[in-house]
Amino acid sequence: MAMRKLSHINNKGQVQMVDVTAKTSTSRRAKARGIVKMNCQTLKLIEKGQIAKGNVLGIAKIAGIMAEKKTGEIIPLCHPLELTAIEVKLEIDRKNSRIIIESEVKNVGKTGVEMEALTAVSIAALTVYDMCKAADKKITIEEIMLLEKSGGKSGAFIRRTPKQK
Repeated sequence: MAMRKLSHINNKGQVQMVDVTAKTSTSRRAKARGIVKMNCQTLKLIEKGQIAKGNVLGIAKIAGIMAEKKTGEIIPLCHPLELTAIEVKLEIDRKNSRIIIESEVKNVGKTGVEMEALTAVSIAALTVYDMCKAADKKITIEEIMLLEKSGGKSGAFIRRTPKQK
């Protein structure tokens, strides 16, 4: 099997930003998810609004939205994009003592929005950690992943979970 040419390396072996000038704009969408696990006492403090730094879920949502909009500035060689829709959701899962974070991003453009969705989830999760670290040193951030994408030359992708196999 022949090795595929790396898109971010030019013919001189130097790093480059991918040229998308000739690509056709298409409707694109991406969904990502991440999980922040913590002890049940910390989760109760979040629910009761008793974390000293403030409204954890609200601030983490804003952080995720802001991160999506800035992805092209913080990920090297990532194109800055005009996003048409951004959604960040944080859901408390009491049974498993965790917060599930999901992000969905849409645009019409020449390159995908996967990095924006993943960045939003990552920064929202880090914000939860930052706001709660004084109450719980054992918080973990886990399973940050792309769930779905559509649009573009490579087409659709849907992650199959164990229940879907």
